[in-house]
This record gives sequence, C-alpha cells and structure tokens, in this order.
Amino acid sequence: MVHTPGTPASPTPALANGLVPTSADVARRAGVSRATVSYVLNNTAAVRISEPTRRRVREAAQDLGYVPHAAARSLRAGRSRLVLLPAQPGNGTLYHRLVAELQEELGRLDYTVVQCGAAPARGDRAARAWAELRPAAVIVPASSLEPDGLTVLARTGVRVVLALGPQAVEGTHTLLTDHESVGRLAAEHLYERGRRRIGVVLPREAGLDDYALPRLRGVRAALRDTDAAVTELPLAHEEEDAARLAARWRGLGLDGVFAYSDEYAMLLMRALQDEGVAVPGDTAVVGAGDLMLGRLLRPRLSTVGIDLTSCRALAELVDRAVRDPACPRETHRMLRVGMVPRESS
Repeated sequence: MVHTPGTPASPTPALANGLVPTSADVARRAGVSRATVSYVLNNTAAVRISEPTRRRVREAAQDLGYVPHAAARSLRAGRSRLVLLPAQPGNGTLYHRLVAELQEELGRLDYTVVQCGAAPARGDRAARAWAELRPAAVIVPASSLEPDGLTVLARTGVRVVLALGPQAVEGTHTLLTDHESVGRLAAEHLYERGRRRIGVVLPREAGLDDYALPRLRGVRAALRDTDAAVTELPLAHEEEDAARLAARWRGLGLDGVFAYSDEYAMLLMRALQDEGVAVPGDTAVVGAGDLMLGRLLRPRLSTVGIDLTSCRALAELVDRAVRDPACPRETHRMLRVGMVPRESS
C-alpha cells in the first residue's frame, strides 16, 4: 500500500511496538534512503535533493514524531552541535533576550542552545560541570572563567569559549558588555537635571553583581570630581523591602536615584509614591532597559535604553570557531546604550 505523507497510515513496526521512531522509519514512510533522510533533516547543503523529496521527508518525520538524536549525530559528525549557556538566575530581561536571539540564530546553523545550572558557578568546578556535557562551545560570564578552567574545557574537546565581560579575556573570544556606560549615562542625566544626592540601587538577588557593580562604577566615574554624593541602596525585588526603603527615604536626603533596572525602578517608584514622596519633584527616578511597562507608568519612567547588537554575527563566529578552533580571537561589542528621558526625572 502506498502512503501519502500527511495522511493517517498504519504504524511502522517500530511504532507498533511502542519504540521511539528512527530515521529508518522516516525513510520507509517517505520512500527514500536513510542517507537522504539524514541529508534533509541535517540541512546538508553539499547534496542536491529536490524540494518535493525534502518536503516528503519532513512530512514523514512530522507524522512519526521523529526527532534526530543529537548525541548520535555528533558522533557521526565527529563534533558536538551543542552550545552551552550556563543559567544566570535573576538577571532580567536583557539576558533572556540574548538567549532567545542566540537560539534563533544558532538554530539556523544547526546548533542547539542549552542552558544549564541553577546557580552561578565559577572557576575550575564550573568548567568541569560544563565539560561533562561535551558542548562544542560555551558562552559564559568572564568572571566565571579562570586559566585552569580554560585548560579543562580545551582538554575535554570544547572547541570554543566565548566570554561575556567588560574587557577582552586572554585566550578566548570576548563579547563586550559595557555596563559601566549604563550607570554613567544615568548619573550624567541626573546631574544635568540638578540632582546632587544620588542613590544607586544594588539588587540583593544572587547572580546580579556582574551587572550591578559595573553600573555602580559607571555612576561613580561620572560623578567623580563633582559636587554630587553617591549612596548605595541594597534592595530586594520585593514590595516589602521597597516599602521599608521608602519609609526611611526622607532621612536619606536623596533627590535622585538610579534604580539598576526598569523592574527595580518601577518597584521603588511605586513605594516612594505610596510614602508620599513626589516623583520627580522630591526625587528623580531613572531605570535601565526601556521596558514597555515603564512607558505606561505615571509619571513615565526615564531609562537608559539597552539594545543588543545583532546575534547573527555572534552565531557565525561560533560556527566559524567550531570549524577552526585556531582562528584568530575576536572581540565583539554586544550592547548599545542611550538615555531615554521621560517625566520621572
């Protein structure tokens, strides 16, 4: 009996026995060889296959629920197609955007992006945990890397290490993330608006120091040699903690605050308003990230806009370096920042 892809058909022997469908099942259903299935599902450009045949194979795979086995494919290819991004708990919208765009762009090049880990890890111990998964590449905060860790990764076959950080890292490709410029722009804006007693929110949540401390340094650098004073304000992303901070606000004598991010800025601004502190009359508030919700507040939230540069070039760098680990080390700027003044300042 001839089966037309996309219509119900009797199950293959593997499926009838309750087994996981294989490429052989796809080949039988599509009426092609297993090699053709492999060429189509792996997007092999070097082999010419007609579009009707490609469509038939994809439909057969979809009908059967077939998913290629990544480990087996890596063994056949002689290298992994896995790109590892260790999880960064509590790091907000920007990192999630980076992950989403990388997944899309690397997926076009037939790589699989995986996040792992429930807590920030650093040094040799972290490198060993990443190496156990045998990825082709890892993209990690520069603060997590140590020379011994790089050695561990290289010896276990990880072909590419990309470091996210404020400056180039020796021995790796570097993705520059200049968070000091975020704090600098916020501080310059507040100072230009006449604010001289400026608070800087430092999130209490774990995993954010790599972002928060550079932003604090940027504020201090912008206000150095001026008549402004800077006060650090530890704050958990909780209504109760924001209310406690707002309750002692007048005693702090602050007339401006850079609240680390839009999320923290919105939390603090609501608490200040509940406490009767006028924004921006008594205290100007600036966030970072330019979230849509910030535009819906009253007053609308002033913020430092942060845009990611195209992840397509980054994905191409990963692919290039996986193919040739000895290629020259590259440095790419990942962030573009700009002040977005609104009514809260």
